Amino acid sequence: MASPGFERVWGAWLDQALLDLGRLQLNRKLLSINSSVHSARDGCSKLRVENLGSLENVETFEALGPWDRETVDMTVSQSDFTEWLGGDSSTGQRVCVDFVKSNDSPSSESTSSKSNHSLRLFSGNDYLGLSAHPSVRLAAARAAMEYGMGPRGAALICGYTYHHRRLESALAELKHTEECLLCPTGFAANMAVMTALSSVLKGTLSAKGGAFAIFSDSLNHASIIDGVRLAQKTGYAEVYQYRHSDMVHLEKLLLECKLQRKVVVTDSLFSMDGDFAPMTELASLRRKYNFLLVVDDAHGTLVCGENGGGVAEAFGVEHDVDIYVGTLSKAFGCHGGFIATSRKWKQWIQSRGRSFIFSTALPIPVVTAAYAAIVVAREEKWRQHVLWERVRQLSAGIGVDLVSPIAPIIIGSADEAVLASRELLQAGFHVLAIRPPTVPEGSSRLRITLSSSHTEADVAALLDALPSWIKERAKTRPSLSISSSCRWQPSVLTERLGLLEPFSSRGSKQYNREAGLSRL
Repeated sequence: MASPGFERVWGAWLDQALLDLGRLQLNRKLLSINSSVHSARDGCSKLRVENLGSLENVETFEALGPWDRETVDMTVSQSDFTEWLGGDSSTGQRVCVDFVKSNDSPSSESTSSKSNHSLRLFSGNDYLGLSAHPSVRLAAARAAMEYGMGPRGAALICGYTYHHRRLESALAELKHTEECLLCPTGFAANMAVMTALSSVLKGTLSAKGGAFAIFSDSLNHASIIDGVRLAQKTGYAEVYQYRHSDMVHLEKLLLECKLQRKVVVTDSLFSMDGDFAPMTELASLRRKYNFLLVVDDAHGTLVCGENGGGVAEAFGVEHDVDIYVGTLSKAFGCHGGFIATSRKWKQWIQSRGRSFIFSTALPIPVVTAAYAAIVVAREEKWRQHVLWERVRQLSAGIGVDLVSPIAPIIIGSADEAVLASRELLQAGFHVLAIRPPTVPEGSSRLRITLSSSHTEADVAALLDALPSWIKERAKTRPSLSISSSCRWQPSVLTERLGLLEPFSSRGSKQYNREAGLSRL
């Protein structure tokens, strides 16, 4: 909740800025335009659109289906497999050639099985396995047949439809905010927020607010970093970087900064380290220093929180976050980004966020698929539970304290990380090496990610395939210093299995594949 001090600092400025927008006639409007369904169907008369199903009656299931294998079982061509093992660079020039050769020959099925290598995917971000869900596919197919891609233009011109508004409303409800704004990608969403915050209407009362300060976690995503850099280049933003999740350092910087308006921006679940931002501490500092709190919940939405609302919901501080940034390309299994916030902040961002204003709106099939994904995630809560069971299984199996579906194994040198990735590739597992500049020098790693589509047997096979030297390296890697307050799992697992505690307190108990999770 906003404190009186916060309202004096940020609330008053935003109110004045919106008044200035209106006076200058720069207040942009989102008005919907909709295609004629009947004319769209005329050209597709051979396909029975009416049989593609109703989005309002999304079919859901009580367990994994054969479609879930499509999200984790992959193939790679012989040439690509050889290039990966050899370390050669590629621009993808042989992809189509290899695909045609393996699929268009008279004996394509037998040729494909001989020329392609099967891989089990442990590197994606499709945490709930929704990208292949029948209802998500059906929603996209039905929308494509009825509307095509929809009006092709920016949302502020002609690209905003009923379908976009419906998804925005569903996302706002999920994040417990007044409003939501769809963006073409999560990257664009972060850029829109940062450019809007640093936008100044020269010669107006709001411009007299002067510069403001941005405090950014040192391990924030590249989209936040680039957005902060753009804001800094305007000359109206001072930038401070605090040590990763170090609240003592952040408070020291806040105290030293003399600017009245302050913004703290952080990832909620860090994509390369798999740890949570200290949300409760951030909320406490926000109430003390009246800063605007911006949280990128890309990896947390649908994954965390009893209702899938994300990391802030999981830690009980969702009303302390002023602006959420999210993506539809991870747990939603779709594509696109969004900004969930108050109605006033939405009005400002849609009027001043350049990466939103000057981008074409998302295609209708993508939007309807994402809406279906929300419905499926809500009805198939077991997917979230299975995902967190896999986290426990992998954590126990490699003896590393994991607190999320992102499991980094710090190797150290880039060459050794690449070697480890190749060993797993030869064993049939797609786990890539993450190297600088994505991560700091000396911290190259394997990044294992889990999905609810992974079965217990999938994770057990990965554990068997991990070379012993990688397991030993994992156990001796630098600690992420994860505090007990930065842990979460669904309550149903806590009740059944107990709270996931630091691995050091679990002694030497190892994962028993036959006994399963019930004996952990």
